[in-house]
Amino acid sequence: MSVISPSKATPSKSDRHRPGKLAESGSPTVRPPAAAHLSDEQVAELGRELDAIRDDILGKRGAEDAAYIRRMIKVQRGLEISGRAALLVSKNKAAWVAGTTLLSFAKILENMELGHNILHGQWDWMRDPDIHSTTWEWDFVTPSRSWQHTHNDLHHRWTNVVGKDNDVGYNLLRMDENQEWKPINLANPVFNAILAPVFEWGIAIYDLELTEYKAGLKSKEALNKDLKALGKKVITQFTKDYAATPAVAMLTGSGKQALYGTLTANAVRNVWAHAVIFCGHFPEGTDTFTEEMVEGETRGDWYVRQMIGSANISGSKFMHLMTGNLSHQIEHHLFPDLPSSRYAEVAPKVREICLRYGLKYTTGPLLKQVGSSWAKVFKLALPSKPARA
Repeated sequence: MSVISPSKATPSKSDRHRPGKLAESGSPTVRPPAAAHLSDEQVAELGRELDAIRDDILGKRGAEDAAYIRRMIKVQRGLEISGRAALLVSKNKAAWVAGTTLLSFAKILENMELGHNILHGQWDWMRDPDIHSTTWEWDFVTPSRSWQHTHNDLHHRWTNVVGKDNDVGYNLLRMDENQEWKPINLANPVFNAILAPVFEWGIAIYDLELTEYKAGLKSKEALNKDLKALGKKVITQFTKDYAATPAVAMLTGSGKQALYGTLTANAVRNVWAHAVIFCGHFPEGTDTFTEEMVEGETRGDWYVRQMIGSANISGSKFMHLMTGNLSHQIEHHLFPDLPSSRYAEVAPKVREICLRYGLKYTTGPLLKQVGSSWAKVFKLALPSKPARA
């Protein structure tokens, strides 16, 4: 497919996720404490600077970016084919280790760098129907369309706003002091430990929006539609991983080993995805917000909230690739529809802006961020007073 650059007038995904006004015609009633020192004029100027960074990348997108994503798809598919092929003869222990490892890498790459980013519309500008947010179905048990609603439309719009963004704890964990403490929260660490290896199933249930249905905010028809879509996706995933591959492997006497291999690969991918997502939203230094703080929010204020409500992971280029470049979570939340391969390029500029405007830029190595996230899980398992009145 040829690469066709869209007009700059074409509305983008991130344009629809953030407030449209940059002029200070309705500043928040209460600005977050970490940004309380900023004047309306400073927030407006900060917004213009970030808009300029985004426009610069939009103007640069082209053949090099298209070649990158197509190369990643080829690499991912090669890893998956090789991994499943090795599992067909996995009665041999070395073949089992090789097959499970390759399939684990393939699933992580598909979930993080391909699925997550393609579903954000990062590559829609290519106008390739095979790499488009409206057609891609990822290797994750939750259907793409359901996830796009809860993640793109809700989480990215209301990032860390308690009461608006249900990703703050996924309706399961207490992850903020302003969430009411209940005795069941004592099991916070247990729930989180169980959630990690089955993360895709937790997200699939979360995407059904059962709490909204119980509250009368979601119709029975809408729930049934989502359940039907989930049922189809479950059948597809089970057939591919737990039926087809083990069935063919039975011809070599490796059926049981192949089943264990696909189970392990999915668990590895789930644990990794869980770690990356938690590192991007819950380490020490990330802020949460009240609904008061987003009343009358301008685009500049929305940018500020994304910067102080997200956290990065420092590390190697390989680590960034395997996180789907969500190790640049701050940049991703600022520009969710820019090609993920460009986040490393804009990160120094974003960090400099944070420094100049007196805003924190939370980052740290993987183990530190994982440890910080888990520390919060344990801390909030216990009763605590709300951080804000």
